[in-house]
This record gives sequence, C-alpha cells and structure tokens, in this order.
Amino acid sequence: MEIDHGVTPRRGRPRDPDAEPRIRRYAVQLLLERGFDGMTVDDVAEAAGVGKATIYRRWASKEELANDAMAGLFDIEIPDADTGSLAGDLREVYGNALSFVNSPAGVALMRLGISEANRDERSAAIYRSLIDRRIELTKAALQRAWARGEPVRRSADPVMMVQWLSGLFVLRILLNEPMPAIEDADHLVEITLRVIQEESA
Repeated sequence: MEIDHGVTPRRGRPRDPDAEPRIRRYAVQLLLERGFDGMTVDDVAEAAGVGKATIYRRWASKEELANDAMAGLFDIEIPDADTGSLAGDLREVYGNALSFVNSPAGVALMRLGISEANRDERSAAIYRSLIDRRIELTKAALQRAWARGEPVRRSADPVMMVQWLSGLFVLRILLNEPMPAIEDADHLVEITLRVIQEESA
C-alpha cells in the first residue's frame, strides 16, 4: 500500500485578526460596568467569543489586559495632537477631552476612577498610567513649542497642566455638576496659556 506523501496536514484554527481589538473593547466595557474586581478574564473571553488562552497569549495577566485596554481607549478618545503650535495642540486635545468626559463612557471612567482608585491599588495603577501617558504627551508638546521659539515659559509644568484639567473634571463629578461643554475648549486653553506664556507674548 502506497503512502500519499502529498497530503497536507490539517492546521489549527486560523488566527482571528479582529480578536485583539474585540478583546480590548469588551475588557473596557466590563471594567466600566463592574470595576477591576468585577471584570474577569473568563467574562472578557466569553463576551469577545475567544478562549482564555487567546487572551493569555497576548496579555500575561488581568492587570496587563486592563491597563492596555484602558490606555487604548484613552488614546482613541483623546489622541495626541501636533498642529504646529502649542495653542493648536491644546485646543485639539481639550476639545477631544471635553467630548470624552461628556460621553457615557467618559463619565463612567471618571466615576470608576474616583470610586476605585482609593480602594484598590491595582485600579489606582491603571489610572495613574493614563495620567502619566498624558503628562508625557504634554511634555513633548511643550518641547516642540520651545524648539519653535514660541513664547512659552521654561517653567511650564506638564504635570500641573494635566492635573488642573483632570482636577476640574473630578470636581464636577464629585459635586454632581455638568462637565464643561465642548464649546468651552477655547476658554480653557486661554486659561492655560495665560499661565504658561511669557508676559511679553
């Protein structure tokens, strides 16, 4: 009996190219609905229609998945801006930030951050990484402005620039007041520039 050496061995299930963004999307959804403790890898896998092994091939732990998913959401909703001027960069970023915090997902993220960050260090680390990412982007925007010779103080502090706007959002949540409107972006940019620009500007 001859052996057919031309038979192609059967391969496993082909990789789903949409699995990773789908996993991130459901991880964010479950995080916002349930908090870090309530989100499980099992539930994310079931919602995304994948096996747990698919998730663990990409993320070593639930913490890594949560961090990566939230960072991805933040970058999509409030992307970096490089418009050619610091005022333009701030206007674009502030406009996107106001759009986000006025959305259901944005409000949920803010409420979750306030309630979870003081209770769970793992949750606090996720939110700290989001703020740190925005600080780095703000630092880069300042460096571009200095390189262009814009009249921006060398003492301008990217940490304070990020924290003052974030603090405004948190305070509005705590006081149960509406977020600033998207149309307020120019006014908020003006406040920031008034502090960080040279007096001769």
